Amino acid sequence: MEGWVRVGSLSEILPGEHRVVWDGDTPILVVNLDGDFYAVQDQCTHEDFELSAGPIDAGEGVVECVLHGARFDLRSGRPLCGPAYLPVARFPVQVVDGVAWTRDDR
Repeated sequence: MEGWVRVGSLSEILPGEHRVVWDGDTPILVVNLDGDFYAVQDQCTHEDFELSAGPIDAGEGVVECVLHGARFDLRSGRPLCGPAYLPVARFPVQVVDGVAWTRDDR
């Protein structure tokens, strides 16, 4: 998986759990939503603050920035409320031989 960053095995990131990995200078938040993996940039678009520090509602597929309460849909990256109005970058996730991988493909 050259060019991809290892996130972890499926047994290490159970449904409802998450992990942050880095692709170069890009922090990537990877979340297991009921067996489907989604990856977004671990950075609120309102303020430069890590989204992974906030609560993740795996049932709704939403992460909330603890700094000012902006909420983002983890599946699409779109903001669900202010003060954020720009979506967070989304990244691909592949599961190969029981291991999840992601990368900054911009």
